[in-house]
Amino acid sequence: MSALPDGRRFAPAAARNRGPILDVLGPLLPESGLVLEVASGTGEHVVHFARARPGLVWQPSDPSPEARESVAAWLAAEGLENVRAPLDLDAAAETWPALRFDAAVCINMLHISPWAATEGLMRGTGACLAPGGLLYIYGPFRRADAPTAPSNEAFDADLKARDSRWGLRMLEDVRAEAEANGLGFEGVADMPANNLSLIFRKR
Repeated sequence: MSALPDGRRFAPAAARNRGPILDVLGPLLPESGLVLEVASGTGEHVVHFARARPGLVWQPSDPSPEARESVAAWLAAEGLENVRAPLDLDAAAETWPALRFDAAVCINMLHISPWAATEGLMRGTGACLAPGGLLYIYGPFRRADAPTAPSNEAFDADLKARDSRWGLRMLEDVRAEAEANGLGFEGVADMPANNLSLIFRKR
């Protein structure tokens, strides 16, 4: 990861995957409303999406002050009027800020956070997402019905070496947690570099 003097941070993965993600995400989004991004990281995704979908209001969030500073720097540089200031939100928190949103997006968080963050993501979106609203999740996963790619096995081992609470999640476990919180599973899409898009809707 690199940074510019104005505070904008760059993640190579974000530059590679933002296009393919938008190809899947774009048709699923509502025409108008509020979209929450959980774990916005550098801010590159939300800026890219907001440019492409100016009819939506985007709410980035991240528990990291450094990440929120990068998001704010991106917003200052881009001058986008349809993106709110980044929110201090920890997905694992027992309660989220009082916020009603029409869709939620979470990219590359589940494998680099404790399982409690996945539980919190499902609990929070289950409580705050409008009926029929979208929850879109992107990242690497394990699947009971498919072998894990060798590159993802190596990635999983590296993650667990860095933090024993991290690692690739089983898609079936994520789906069960979502459905326990009123989020119906709509499908999965294969993505480049052995990643997946998971699609849920609020019942």
